[in-house]
Amino acid sequence: MTRTVRAALPVLLVSLVGAGAAAAAKPAQKADAALDRALEHLVARPGGPPGVIAVVQRGDEVEVHSVGYGDVETQLKPRSADHMRIASTAKAFSGAAALSLVAQGVLSLDDTIANRVPSLPAAWGDVTLEQLLNHTSGVPDFTKNEAFVEAFLASPTVAPPPEHLLDFIADEPLVFRPGSKYEYSNSDNIVVGLMVQAATGRTYDEALQELVYAPLGLTQTSLPVGPELPVPFIHGYDREGKGHPEDVSEISAAAWAWASGGIVSTPLDLNRFIRAYVSGALFGPAVQTEQRRFIRGGGSEPRGPGVNSAGLALFRYETRCGTVYGHTGNTFGYTQFMAASSDGTRSVTVSINLQRTQDNRGLAGAVFIALRRAELLAVCAALADGR
Repeated sequence: MTRTVRAALPVLLVSLVGAGAAAAAKPAQKADAALDRALEHLVARPGGPPGVIAVVQRGDEVEVHSVGYGDVETQLKPRSADHMRIASTAKAFSGAAALSLVAQGVLSLDDTIANRVPSLPAAWGDVTLEQLLNHTSGVPDFTKNEAFVEAFLASPTVAPPPEHLLDFIADEPLVFRPGSKYEYSNSDNIVVGLMVQAATGRTYDEALQELVYAPLGLTQTSLPVGPELPVPFIHGYDREGKGHPEDVSEISAAAWAWASGGIVSTPLDLNRFIRAYVSGALFGPAVQTEQRRFIRGGGSEPRGPGVNSAGLALFRYETRCGTVYGHTGNTFGYTQFMAASSDGTRSVTVSINLQRTQDNRGLAGAVFIALRRAELLAVCAALADGR
């Protein structure tokens, strides 16, 4: 070996090792870059959300992707510790509380409405906790009732007590025979919340604190009653077409949604929750097995990425990059997605400050399609190898 080659060898070896490390990191880096482009495209779309934030965690590594504005007035980006309405992803919290009680033997998946909440209509009496959690109950959706809509419009910032939210549909029969089909209903998780209260002798909020928030260290998560959001918060907006965004962050009381969608959290807390919830940390493998008896085609609301299937307060999303488990949600000013790998070691949350769903058409519909693509790429980033 010549002196020149011998002298160059350490440099060559360092270069090769560096190249190998770069190659190993490539999948995650590419996935992160693709996600960033999708988020930028989403915000730049006509009628798109003012801002979007995605939290991607691979093992102990947390990546925060933030584009646009969490507040159009101050032009601050959405931040991972800012509060926001988590919409129907709150249904997973009701699942977490109920399934924790099932694991403790305080509740059973076979418990019925008549057994646990006899004050509710007798016609619903045979519906079980399991059917409520997987949306096969047949209990009509109170949010689709005309009297509910009128009551909400008359008093958006002051809601009735949770025990009376279902009064609007008390005279309605079941939509179908319990267990015979899947149909997403906001009423289901209201009943779950009432069952949790009945079983524990505590308010639902107190039960959440004891069963979910405290064990998982969710210090920035709460179930408020009124319309106010804790500061700082990501502002939620409404917009027609390409029009200027209208701030709707605090136009409605959280109690109108209660156990079905009233929780307020942050992107970081939401990420921490979904990792623990999917891994079964709150209730163990036996209950988790029951939770994961999925109904193929049972879609979350709004639809999540890939092929959706419904379990107990949990949805399975089968995507081209792999399978994750989680929940979606939308409410005034916000659309949410959270998911994790089966063991909870890979996770993602995607939050936009605009309400969008698969039922939208025109510009709004195109925004939802772009959002769903961003959610898919966020899943791909979470499941990607290395960095």
